[in-house]
Amino acid sequence: MFKPHVTVACVVQSQGQFLIVEETVNGKVTWNQPAGHLEADETLFSAAKRELYEETGIHAEPQSFLKLHQWQAPDGTPFLRFSFVIDLDRQPATEPQDSDIDRCVWASAEEIIGSTALRSPLVSESIRCYQQAPRYPLDLLANFNLPE
Repeated sequence: MFKPHVTVACVVQSQGQFLIVEETVNGKVTWNQPAGHLEADETLFSAAKRELYEETGIHAEPQSFLKLHQWQAPDGTPFLRFSFVIDLDRQPATEPQDSDIDRCVWASAEEIIGSTALRSPLVSESIRCYQQAPRYPLDLLANFNLPE
């Protein structure tokens, strides 16, 4: 049976810049959106809020659904990545709670898209989608028989 990894990501924008988390993976500094795996008995929304807090220290709610990407990593690992939009009026201070995160960075779309340090191509693709794609209401995604 095919079992892809289900992940969530938060495209966080404020004042024309995007929030990126920087982490070291296999000795290499990488950039990613605040993102991670869906856990058992967790909704997509609660996973997105949890990952945002763990990786940045920011408490915020997803405001809209951006995109679902199906992707296969170079090592063959399949992913389904649900991306959410969070637009903030100001750039709050960040304080990663997850020891895997080195720091948080506010960067322009151009800096992110042009970076050679992206954890996956979905990081830049999510920025492009933010710039071009419509946003969808959160009720497009529904939970059935799961607590909020």
